[in-house]
Amino acid sequence: MSQEKPRRGRDEQFRQQEPVKYGDVFNVSGEVASSAIAPGDAAKLQSAENQVLGATQKGGPAAVMQSAASENVRAGLVGRDDISDVAKDKGASVSEIKVGPNRVITETVGREVLGQFVEPNVPMNAPARALDRDAITVGEALEASAVSVAGDKPVDQSDAAAIQAAGVRATGSDEIKAGGIGAKAQSAATHNARTIPFEQKITISDVLSDAKEKLGGDKAVTREDAEAVIGAEIRNKPDMTTTPGGVAASVAAAASLNQN
Repeated sequence: MSQEKPRRGRDEQFRQQEPVKYGDVFNVSGEVASSAIAPGDAAKLQSAENQVLGATQKGGPAAVMQSAASENVRAGLVGRDDISDVAKDKGASVSEIKVGPNRVITETVGREVLGQFVEPNVPMNAPARALDRDAITVGEALEASAVSVAGDKPVDQSDAAAIQAAGVRATGSDEIKAGGIGAKAQSAATHNARTIPFEQKITISDVLSDAKEKLGGDKAVTREDAEAVIGAEIRNKPDMTTTPGGVAASVAAAASLNQN
């Protein structure tokens, strides 16, 4: 007499899919962390970004929320017109403060910060001053971050992504050349992730002290360059913040100074 093999319960075989929650994509806690991201949430933050920044930040919190909300709708876990209680009752907002020539942008739902980054204080329709011989170049901005307060910071993936984005903007080429600054940054981030002793880690200063020489091309920094670098840096940080004095902050400062 053959013995029947036990079968898994249907609830184990077909587990109910969970919606993407704030805590899955942002470094938040409490009620916000456990709330599913709905289309209405993304729409509220996109509206706030448009009012303060003039456009939706590429790779920013609102863009991340839109992607998560779309996934939840596709899975049938939220409706197309839904909005979470936290967004409806506590609101989604974008605020700014001036720090030197730049603006520090903070995006929140309720009292939870979704992201914070430096935005160059340059109007959206401002003409680029690419031909100004006194303008700060991408390479110079990167070298400035090497001697800033962030110079001793070990390179992580967000730094590497920002450096690669800066290299693309400076040279106009998407290719990451072997031995170039983008490859050097990625190698440093990989090395640091596998290295425990702090003194053995590779720092931003180590990678960017000779940035102009290794870029293979250069140009004056514009607002569009700064936005690309900011987006690359915050997309690769769990808390979606830019590093004070880091790559994105230095490029943003250069964009503001070039315009002013």
